[in-house]
Amino acid sequence: MLQDRYNRPIRDLRISVTDRCNFRCTYCMPFDEYVWIDKREILTFEEITRLASLFAGLGVNKIRLTGGEPLLRKDLDKLIGKLSPIGGIEDICLTTNGALLEEQAPALAAAGLRRINVSLDTLNAEKFKQITKRGDLERVLVGLFAAKRAGLQPIKINAVIERGLNEDDIIPLVEFSRENGFAMRFIEYMDVGNSNNWISQKMVSKKEIIGRIDTRFPLREVGRDHGTAPSVDYAFADGGGDIGVIASVTEPFCASCTRARLTADGKLVTCLFSDHGHDLKGLMRGGATDAELIEVISTVWQQRTDRYSDERLEAMNSPGGYQPKEHRKIEMITLGG
Repeated sequence: MLQDRYNRPIRDLRISVTDRCNFRCTYCMPFDEYVWIDKREILTFEEITRLASLFAGLGVNKIRLTGGEPLLRKDLDKLIGKLSPIGGIEDICLTTNGALLEEQAPALAAAGLRRINVSLDTLNAEKFKQITKRGDLERVLVGLFAAKRAGLQPIKINAVIERGLNEDDIIPLVEFSRENGFAMRFIEYMDVGNSNNWISQKMVSKKEIIGRIDTRFPLREVGRDHGTAPSVDYAFADGGGDIGVIASVTEPFCASCTRARLTADGKLVTCLFSDHGHDLKGLMRGGATDAELIEVISTVWQQRTDRYSDERLEAMNSPGGYQPKEHRKIEMITLGG
């Protein structure tokens, strides 16, 4: 079993298929324009499949496709069709903003996609436009139900909660998910990338989120799926489904993190908050054999010591506090979620 310096195995691979996005969410991609990766530098479907097969041989059993917005990548269902037969891969998931789901959900499901996560921070159309800058709430909602009709299951809704913006949307989102059979996941506002001007005062903690929900809908804690999932899950006492909270800021889970990331331009990244990656695309296009790629991937993972969220919390609790601008990170448009 391939393990890092803290004995964490490699189990999950998150693959960014594009840096492009049709939204400009304030907490992720707040600028109108970015310097995009040249299309010639983006991994081809064949390169992604080759690398995914190598990762599967090292212990990866789950793949999540991300972006940018992954549904902007033309013929994404064809990539899923290539990834689905890989031995050892038990689960393929997609994280999307949902705007293009109505058109693509049937083909994605037919190709082997099992489940999706849809980013949805509010059910208020005006606020939705404020958060995404260019998104249409109705298209996302239509996409959600199209995915449901296509048989994708479970469908999880992800909502980043930012103080002063959408903490009042917590209960409406819970009600919506309960009524329609979706799983709800709330995410503490994090200092991803370098552009979102994160300050801890904007963060709504897991404790507060759970407290708000429990007052309206009593909960019982279930815990983390397989002990390693980012979300701490809770079941509704009345049997009406479940919710979860990803609390990277207040309850870090670095000790159980089994996730590797592959950027759209082929760099292996070992933490969501990394400041660098390891170039696998260059090795592939330079003629590296599978054995040589496996050796590089194995060495990178075995040397992994990432525990950024743990260190952030330690700094937040220290006299000097935590200064996010002192920690340069790969931008989300390149890294993916």
